[in-house]
Amino acid sequence: MGIAGTVGATSYETMTIGKDKAVNEIIDGFDAASVPDNLVADRLDSAGYALAHQIDTDSATVLIAGSTVVNEATLAFDNIYDKIVDIRTAMSKANIPNDGKRFLLVTPDTMALVLKADEFIKASDLGDAVVQMGIVGKIAGFNIIEWNDSTANLAMIAGHPRFATRAEEFSVPVKVQDISGSGKYIGASAVQGRYVYDHKVLRQTAIRAVYTPGSLAIALVQAATTGSTVATITGSAGTLKYKLNPSTRATYDLATATYGGTALTSGTTQIAVTAGDILEVVDIVDSKVAKVGYIVVLAAAIK
Repeated sequence: MGIAGTVGATSYETMTIGKDKAVNEIIDGFDAASVPDNLVADRLDSAGYALAHQIDTDSATVLIAGSTVVNEATLAFDNIYDKIVDIRTAMSKANIPNDGKRFLLVTPDTMALVLKADEFIKASDLGDAVVQMGIVGKIAGFNIIEWNDSTANLAMIAGHPRFATRAEEFSVPVKVQDISGSGKYIGASAVQGRYVYDHKVLRQTAIRAVYTPGSLAIALVQAATTGSTVATITGSAGTLKYKLNPSTRATYDLATATYGGTALTSGTTQIAVTAGDILEVVDIVDSKVAKVGYIVVLAAAIK
């Protein structure tokens, strides 16, 4: 007797490529062949860094918005290991592979606590390959990467690379381009480069954003107006503001005037959005940012 055949099913993720970043800086007075070497190096380095920094910022915002949020009242050198073990346990229960690829992006203040933990293993004890990947050590099975980020109250992000992705539609590497043929910039050149890309978290339980002492919780429901959503916020102690798809994330104690944003009333304000947008909400206390919250807008939350 044989075994009756079954039908296999594969589900696919839809990923919209929405990020288009470029640099186009004119170096007037020089054609491409005659730009001084020191000027070329300086402009190329600056442009390349700016684009890379923006891509990294965008990727981290997607990680945070698509993560499972963990709020800790305090983190200290005598409890940091226990907190990391708790994250490890939760990820294992969610069937996230423990195959040596789990990572922990750690802000400098949290890194100082990790370094004081007896369980921290320095990268020099793990081999040259680990050091070359930018990993500074290991703890509780996580590869530790120091991450110079100052998002309000964010301490670290735990994850596995299998469940978050970057898709690059196309790119033009940063270079010096002769633009004298444009008919306008005679004898001039420009530093140009362009990247079209996007990021997506594929499984929320595989990415965990840890805040201390806490963050805002955001729930979205359909608004009365077509193409809009309404955000209900918990954890606020002041007034609320929001931004859609922020190019930078709000930092702790950032002045309200510097942040800008749009006023938000929890459960009332209708926000025009499209599926895939990232909503950043900040809690303003004494005219400064005290907490933040992030969420990816899903189609089900849009009227």
